Amino acid sequence: MDISHRPRRNRKNASIRKLVQENTVSVNDLIFPLFLIEGKNKTSEVKSMPGIYRLSQDLLLKEIETCMKLGISTFDLFPNLDAKLKDKTASESLNTKGLYLSTIKKIKKELPEAVIMTDVAMDPYSSDGHDGYVKNGEIVNDLTLEILAKMAVAQAQAGADIIGPSDMMDGRVGYIREALDDQGFSNVSIMSYTAKYASAFYGPFRDALDSAPKFGDKKTYQMNPANSKEALLEADLDYNEGADFLMVKPAMSYLDIIKLLNDNFNIPIAAYNVSGEYAMVKAAGAKGWIDAARIRDEILLSIKRAGASVILTYFAKEFALAKK
Repeated sequence: MDISHRPRRNRKNASIRKLVQENTVSVNDLIFPLFLIEGKNKTSEVKSMPGIYRLSQDLLLKEIETCMKLGISTFDLFPNLDAKLKDKTASESLNTKGLYLSTIKKIKKELPEAVIMTDVAMDPYSSDGHDGYVKNGEIVNDLTLEILAKMAVAQAQAGADIIGPSDMMDGRVGYIREALDDQGFSNVSIMSYTAKYASAFYGPFRDALDSAPKFGDKKTYQMNPANSKEALLEADLDYNEGADFLMVKPAMSYLDIIKLLNDNFNIPIAAYNVSGEYAMVKAAGAKGWIDAARIRDEILLSIKRAGASVILTYFAKEFALAKK
């Protein structure tokens, strides 16, 4: 037959397929989220996230060291705190001797090459379980900014390399940027949770941190999953307020949003492959319904193909082990 273009010629063997491959995921693209708990030599598996553990400070340092040998360099830390340490103003977030800040400081002292990203939001420390300050049942935006800025500065003082505002309050990137710069931390980066949707995919994460809201939901500050133009507005604001990365969360159901931001902004786009996305793969894999390893790699590749140059994922360590 007279067929001028035969695309199958570029698929005819593995070497040619590799030669023309457009996108590749490497460990250099990945950030590994880690959960921190009080105690010593203590580990607790997150039941809804098989293979993911809450670790005490000593074991967390060992885990980071192990992962660095696999090529993972960046880690996002989340604290699981006792309820007695939580209050309305998230005061524990400023405790330099507390679990979170002391751990950041110790990591940077013992493993200085590790890049540490931190979480800036009130919910891990809040007795209300919300990302912002609650007054008369309402999340108060501007008062929350003052709390978040102090939190960000405290994390930078402890040694954080990247600040991750995950709260979705209006104006928080600019407010935090100014606070960091005023305190001499102009080199500390901000990875803004730019398009963070009010998603059902976060369930296992809230199990891991015991941080579910004590009332209501987060729909007055997290985005409506039905909206995409709104993501451009949020991204434009964060970009102009000084964000160094723009993040989309979750990832799998929001590949269009990742592409939208990548097409419109000239700074790195990050995506958070969240706990529910991880849990679904693990659950189906355990049943034998899917090839979990191939699905894992396909999901990460789809996120990269959509335009994310940075991927936060609970698959980071097992991906790195598989590529060794």
